[in-house]
Amino acid sequence: MGSRLRTRKNEFVVFRFIRYQLLAALLTCSALSGKSVMTLQRLQGPITLDGFSDEPAWQSIEPFDVIMHRPTFGLPPTERTEIRVGYDDDYLYVSGRMFDSEPEGIQDGGLDRDNLNPSTDFFGIILDTFNDNENALTFATSPVGIRVDAAVFNDAQGQFPLNVSWNTFWDVAVQKNGQGWFAEMRIPFSSLRFQDRDGQVTMGMTVWRYIPRKFESIVFPPISPKWGFWSNWKPSQAKRIGFEGVYSQNPLYITPYTLGGIGQASELNVDETAYDLQRDQTREMGLDIKYGLSSNLTLDITANTDFAQVEADDEQVNLTRFSLFFPEKRLFFQERSSIFDQSLGGPNRLFYSRRIGLSDEGLVPVMGGLRLVGRLGSWDLGALDMQTAEATFMSEGDTTSIPSENFSVARLRRRVLNPYSYVGGMITSRIATNGEKNIAYLLDGIVRPFGDDYLEVNLAQTFDSNDAETLSALKRMRLRLSWERRSEEGLGFDLSFSRQGKDYNPRLGFVPRENYTLFRNVVSYGWFYGEDSPIFSQIVALTSLFFFGNDDGSLESAEFGPKWDLTFKSGALSSIDLRLLTETLTDTFDLDSSTYVPPGKYTFAIAQGSYATPFGALLRIETSINAGTFYDGRRVSLQAKPTWVISRYLELSGGIELNRIRFSSRNQEFDSRIFRLRSKITLSTVLSISSFIQYNNEIDGIIVNLRLRYNPKEGTDLYVVYNEGINTDRHRLEPSPPFTDSRIILLKYSTTFQPRL
Repeated sequence: MGSRLRTRKNEFVVFRFIRYQLLAALLTCSALSGKSVMTLQRLQGPITLDGFSDEPAWQSIEPFDVIMHRPTFGLPPTERTEIRVGYDDDYLYVSGRMFDSEPEGIQDGGLDRDNLNPSTDFFGIILDTFNDNENALTFATSPVGIRVDAAVFNDAQGQFPLNVSWNTFWDVAVQKNGQGWFAEMRIPFSSLRFQDRDGQVTMGMTVWRYIPRKFESIVFPPISPKWGFWSNWKPSQAKRIGFEGVYSQNPLYITPYTLGGIGQASELNVDETAYDLQRDQTREMGLDIKYGLSSNLTLDITANTDFAQVEADDEQVNLTRFSLFFPEKRLFFQERSSIFDQSLGGPNRLFYSRRIGLSDEGLVPVMGGLRLVGRLGSWDLGALDMQTAEATFMSEGDTTSIPSENFSVARLRRRVLNPYSYVGGMITSRIATNGEKNIAYLLDGIVRPFGDDYLEVNLAQTFDSNDAETLSALKRMRLRLSWERRSEEGLGFDLSFSRQGKDYNPRLGFVPRENYTLFRNVVSYGWFYGEDSPIFSQIVALTSLFFFGNDDGSLESAEFGPKWDLTFKSGALSSIDLRLLTETLTDTFDLDSSTYVPPGKYTFAIAQGSYATPFGALLRIETSINAGTFYDGRRVSLQAKPTWVISRYLELSGGIELNRIRFSSRNQEFDSRIFRLRSKITLSTVLSISSFIQYNNEIDGIIVNLRLRYNPKEGTDLYVVYNEGINTDRHRLEPSPPFTDSRIILLKYSTTFQPRL
């Protein structure tokens, strides 16, 4: 009897596996053969935005046939979910009825805008407004009615393919009771950019619900999780929907701001005998204008741009010989930024917006500029032009002057062959008033020949005023070829070749390494598990990369090793990563003033293990440990990132990064410690206070960033910002620096007007 039961259970598991494979294959065939368009229903009556969606107009619209996306793809949702979408001439309406058999288990999360916290219940919609299978806008809310809006880019490929700094005008209402929670969204068509043809509009649409305590995602249309964590956000997998009698609008938004503040900084005097206290007062005004030139083109104009409200960068310890890449956090550069974000492999960029207004010496005033993004016919278009002012910086008695500069970018690309392939180009320029100039261009293309395979080519070249006239075109050029299979199920790979010339220098881009040829290969195989397994998926991968110097063909760097990733249905994650590395140093590699690695060829090995507790828990922690040899020494590194959602009003998070390196043959030691503490107090959906405190022993300092935000309505913001730098070891230098290195408090107010045209 027991044998028959085991046989039947095995047959059931095999049947479920075959069912999953057939469903995934059908979805892939559907994506390749084109998608039918589902026409949405117009609302036949008024809607009161109260969250309940109980008006007769809603009852005439059938809810979507949602299914479970994870933890077991294809099953019915464990909780009853009804999502409806309707529209009228001016608005898109979205309603969700999130019933819950355990309403006490609903997790509210915080009250602050754009807090996409994984321990919060969510309901949302994703709209591929241009129907380009690559970019989209998402609108989501939680049981306490927060507004989350974000831009999705690169077809949701990558570690975090969202820009949560994108904001627009829309409304939401939420109710919660013993049956679950209920929400209604009202999104003006004027807040969306799209193409209409005599009132006929086609977009891509995905609706979803997230239940964190179960690590459960619910979705329509059915989207396989095989593309990774962000699979159900992929615009290329959205359902094509149609509207009738909807026309694009060209709104005008005018946002003036005013800013005032006081600050002080300590500077070493000319004789280097003492620190002088420099005090400064700030009074500024500026203006941002957004205008829809057409249904497809948006123009942004900014004057005397200020970014006082931007959060400080994370402190980082650099244990490599190359520059660190920091993400852009300034809102003006982030909206529709994906059209400019052309990666040339890894962190390499032809355009890196942090070159504008930011320098190693400090902040450079931005006088203003403009940006134009959108579509002309079949072409995606992006243009950016910014002007910075001349700036002078004093540091330890030395003066550094930066001339006024103009930064320009132009981007064009067009779909070819199929909806998932394109060719394009980009031009950048950086021209200073002292006569220095740098111009770069890029030609690129990406083709999806079949399935999840993508072929990509990038060719870039630069021209600099400091270049010698005899430089060859090859020395000023970067070429990259890649073939990638974007799937975490079955066989996946990412094979690429890059060659960068010695004098390739895009001074408006990011280039961490110079004059090399790179072969990089990642081959992986992944499995997804059935309903009875506690494991969601596992992936094994083998990575190899080889950097060769262009001058003599010698091996400069190499990495080789396996990696194993395991995801549990609880939302927990674990991984093991082994690496064998080779580094050839032609110059001394300094870790600090007293610790270095001499020139030579080194082979060393590291092992890294990581574990993250369940993704949707109110208290979660990510940990990793890295141990092994390091050049001719030994290294142990430890990282921990805890997050605790105490209530809807308070969230704490932090980070610890410890590095211990020993070179016994030279009796040298290197220890680095970084501590981060973030707190977020949300008194209501319109008032929040956040703090970010960092300690870095490498600079012997504490950096404090406090921000109060009052956002009574969309488009109106009041920020109070306090920043301070504190010296923790005042006796490391002679003369001793003061306790406070710098201190500033700023108040910034902005409001948006929408004149009727």
